[in-house]
Amino acid sequence: MAKMGGPTGKRKATDEMEDLEAVNLAADWADISQGLRKDLGHQLHSQWIKPIQLGKIDPDTGTLDLFLPTEFSANWVKDRFADRLSLAWKIARSEVRKVAISVHPGRRQVADLRLHNDGRRPANDADTSMMAIGADTLGDAGFTSSVGLDASLTFAAFITGEANILAFNAAQRMSATEKPQFSPLYLKGATGQGKTHLLHAIGHTFLQTHNRSRIFYCSAERFMVEFVQALKANRMIEFKARLRSFDLLLVDDIQFIIGKASAQEELLYTIDALLAEGKRLVFAADRAPQALDGVEPRLLSRLSMGLVADIQPADIELRKKILHSKLSKFAPLAVPEDVIEFLARTITRNVRELVGGLNKLIAYAQLTGQEVSLQLAEEQLTDILSANRRRITIDEIQRTVCQFYRIDRSEMSSKRRARAVVRPRQVAMYLSKVLTPRSYPEIGRKFGGRDHSTVIHAVRLIEDLRQRDADMDGDVRSLLRQLES
Repeated sequence: MAKMGGPTGKRKATDEMEDLEAVNLAADWADISQGLRKDLGHQLHSQWIKPIQLGKIDPDTGTLDLFLPTEFSANWVKDRFADRLSLAWKIARSEVRKVAISVHPGRRQVADLRLHNDGRRPANDADTSMMAIGADTLGDAGFTSSVGLDASLTFAAFITGEANILAFNAAQRMSATEKPQFSPLYLKGATGQGKTHLLHAIGHTFLQTHNRSRIFYCSAERFMVEFVQALKANRMIEFKARLRSFDLLLVDDIQFIIGKASAQEELLYTIDALLAEGKRLVFAADRAPQALDGVEPRLLSRLSMGLVADIQPADIELRKKILHSKLSKFAPLAVPEDVIEFLARTITRNVRELVGGLNKLIAYAQLTGQEVSLQLAEEQLTDILSANRRRITIDEIQRTVCQFYRIDRSEMSSKRRARAVVRPRQVAMYLSKVLTPRSYPEIGRKFGGRDHSTVIHAVRLIEDLRQRDADMDGDVRSLLRQLES
């Protein structure tokens, strides 16, 4: 067995230091990114800042590498945000003296649109610029998802609940062997709720069920870049022929095509051509088609003509299911149930942040040798927790409970001992302790000046009833969903 002082031990120590540095760097980037989102607004941030990937800091020059997926986006960010990003990083980290913005060295530059006379690409021309996948990438071993689609984003890896089951079932139907009853499928949901995951899953399954088929997956930004390049190069005929040769079209973040009249028109014609041939189309956006500003009516009509499947924010039960599913990757690391409950109840904005919080917590625990605990979660996830924490008031809790049980609001402070009002009052006290930072005496004062011991009794009673009484547990779960939505 190698000693820690030997080469193996030194390499392990170096790797652990690099991993810890990566975690800390990601935490700083989360803070900087959040600040830029407030300054720039959601649309600009999502389109240009969010895709940035962190590189390493050069200890000699103090240069931090920031990578973007395309040369177009790298140049755009460099021209408009380089100074702002540099200043933000200098404030966050004294060792950063400048930032370098470029295309990730592992990414190919945008390829030429080379087609055969029949409108198909050469069979050996792997296409990352438009993420085209299909017969061209099928070899003797079958389809390999190394181009365009993420191999981990499958239907099997997608965790379902009431919030997303409609979109999940519709996505499965879109990729099945039999022709779906609807096309296009429009997936609508807020950032980080699983739209992109479903797009990738559709692509994987479609290629398994449709031999020699061709699919096209891209973001609206990538569609715009390809469109502009083809226009400048006077190669629009080839661009159109290639685009319309696919059997399945998957376009993410369609909201970013807003206001681009010529691109909208080309997308409209492409949709019509593919639908006329019975091909399948799937779009994803953070808002409903009717809420897309600047989209011409004809394109809006095409986007709405199939099925619009809404992905609602994950409720607490779904959030817990997702966390438990991710834990299997970290076995045999122990994560107490109270930590899972805490993360699921606190990180509510989107699933991506929820999983990111779990990953950061586990990485920190592994790299520092600490046990995962509630205290560690509160200490290390302050940035994520503060961004997600919505302040629920006792007044809001009382109002919601009274509406749920159909009693008058005054009963929360009354001295009546009838069971019909005592039990809702105790539920409201329990929720006040669970959902607010208020102490027992503070909660008691909001319920007609009751003693703190009365509140403690109510909290313990409801906790016990939830274990023994399915109806009570159902009532509390329903109230929690209402208050946290």
